[in-house]
This record gives sequence, C-alpha cells and structure tokens, in this order.
Amino acid sequence: MTWRIKSLRWSITGAILLLIFSAQAQELLELSAGIHRIRAEVVNTDQTRSAGLMYRKSLPANFGMLFVFGQTARHCMWMRNTLIPLSVAFADEQGRIINIEEMLPQTENNHCAAKPAKFALEMNTGWFMNRGIGAGMSLAGINQAPQAR
Repeated sequence: MTWRIKSLRWSITGAILLLIFSAQAQELLELSAGIHRIRAEVVNTDQTRSAGLMYRKSLPANFGMLFVFGQTARHCMWMRNTLIPLSVAFADEQGRIINIEEMLPQTENNHCAAKPAKFALEMNTGWFMNRGIGAGMSLAGINQAPQAR
C-alpha cells in the first residue's frame, strides 16, 4: 500500500471519527409544549447555531433543535442548505412563545422574532400548528438549557 493511500485512509478515518464525536457532543434536552413532549438538540455556540439543521434529510417526529442565543434580541433564521421544511418558534427567557414562522427549504428569506427572543425551537413544518400550539404558550423545561457560549 502506498503512503498516499495510507494517508488518505487515515484522513477519512479521522473525518468519520470527528463526525461521530461531534454528533455525540450535541446535548439533548427534554421540553414540552402543553401535553406534547419534545426532544431537542441544543445548539448554543456560534458554530453549532450557524450549522443548525443544514444538510439533514429528515427530522424524527417530536424531535427538534433548540437555539440558545447569547443575548435577547430580535433574532432571525434562514434555511440556507437546509433540506427539510421547518417551523420555528421564537421564545423569551421564560420559554413563552413569541411567534411561530413556517420556513421553506433552501431559501434565504429571513424569519424573525416579532419581539426580542432568547430561544428559537425548530421542528418539522406544521408541528406547532397541528397541535394547536401558538404565541403565548410556554415551552416547559427550557430553563434547563445550557447558557450560550
């Protein structure tokens, strides 16, 4: 085996291990909206927030991604390189939903919080609407989210 093939094999192995360990490093948080349970992957760094759900081809039922922001502000989301349609609920520090936006895949339209928000929870498209969850309702368990870093 030539040194180039060995080097390539080690590079591929390293990349695979990096993907496995980075995927395992994502913290999961149990949330609820009324009677509905949610398992949310927490993203609380600039790097993980900017990647979000990009390139994923599906999202399991009742599974989402919780964005924890460093500052309460009118944050906006977009769908660059995101392959699945999503709904995003913006929430304040107490987990009270401010507004919910529907987002189409692979678009760069801004979807923004109507008021300053500390969190954004992305779920499969229509998840909130199909369960009668809207502005003013609370996301229980959000107080257990780690701080933004």
